[in-house]
Amino acid sequence: MGNCWGSSSLHEQSHNSSTNQDASRNYSNTMELSATTSSSNCRSQFSEAVSEIVEERNPDGQILEMPNLKVYTFADLKNATKNFKSDTLLGEGGFGKVYKGWVDHRTLQPSKIGSGMVVAIKKLNPESMQGFEEWQSEVNFLGCLSHPNLVKLLGYCWEEKELLLVYEFMARGSLENHLFRRNPAIEPLSWDLRIKISVGAAKGLAFLHASDNQVIYRDFKASNILLDGNYNAKISDFGLAKFGPSGGNSHVTTRVMGTYGYAAPEYVATGHLYVKSDVYGFGVVLLEMMTGLRALDTKRANGQQNLVEWLKPSLSNRRKLKTIMDVRIVGQYSSKAALQAAELTLKCLETDPKKRPPMKEVVEALERIEALKVKVKGKDSQSGSSQSSSHHVQQPARHHYRFQTSNGADN
Repeated sequence: MGNCWGSSSLHEQSHNSSTNQDASRNYSNTMELSATTSSSNCRSQFSEAVSEIVEERNPDGQILEMPNLKVYTFADLKNATKNFKSDTLLGEGGFGKVYKGWVDHRTLQPSKIGSGMVVAIKKLNPESMQGFEEWQSEVNFLGCLSHPNLVKLLGYCWEEKELLLVYEFMARGSLENHLFRRNPAIEPLSWDLRIKISVGAAKGLAFLHASDNQVIYRDFKASNILLDGNYNAKISDFGLAKFGPSGGNSHVTTRVMGTYGYAAPEYVATGHLYVKSDVYGFGVVLLEMMTGLRALDTKRANGQQNLVEWLKPSLSNRRKLKTIMDVRIVGQYSSKAALQAAELTLKCLETDPKKRPPMKEVVEALERIEALKVKVKGKDSQSGSSQSSSHHVQQPARHHYRFQTSNGADN
């Protein structure tokens, strides 16, 4: 894979960088060399216009020989964000804060505030325990993976203790925000959009799994699916991504990390990570899409807090299936489409990873569901009442429950 996948020695070198500034500078120089020795088109490849051309020519994605990433100084990114002013803050997570910035379309250099191309700039919280490793994983993976359904990493900054990443801006934010917010002034995601988003995210996972060096994403969840202005889904946050098994092995043994409610049972129990562990997480998100409920919500009644444990038995029962569907999309789908979605979700949530379908088959199944259109007779039948089912009335709590245990070998 060229320089992209030569990360083991780099990891050893960079892992010690927190206490060794020379190692830090050496690694930074290595990364910069990789970025600047690419073809002359590399620096501008991810501009808005060129990006669209690349995706049109490679709709199935590609693995780049060298990372086409721009190396920024900290001063560059301070300029791009008005010195990280609060009015440019887009959000905050375990990694740190994400700011809106502006860069030139062609050169990706910081531009005048409000002009040029909008980007999202993620700034590491120095107190984040896993921050450096996740930052490095983002650079190693997204620097070389190009696919319409993976978010584009444009560049990075490593300057002393400052670690930042620069991404394309995703205008509609995360799937999580659209799926679980309860704002009467904002239309809920329609059935058609939910299936469209599912197809896009599935294609992104299928691309990762089908690459020569299989990539296990390891943290598939609604908050890591970002949406552009047309609701095209792109998988983001590769901080926990890991290469799949090699040498005929069926799994990788690793420290258990991820998000409660989404992680596959075999991974939580043993630390054994399979390519199809991602498929389980995808099944959880499908269930969230169908029900409009979070994977884990401690404010729900006992026995209902874990969505899979609570509602998985209902997926195989036609009568019960109708009662668990999100009331906000009643009338927008056919009973056949709902049944097929339930059957696919059940397959993805199989306890035995060997029984789960590969993501390529998941994509094909979702495309068949997408082709099933329903004739809606009136506007009233599209929306339904959010008060007609008691388990949809209460706003679910916003909890991600990112976890890490000591099972298995190293990360």
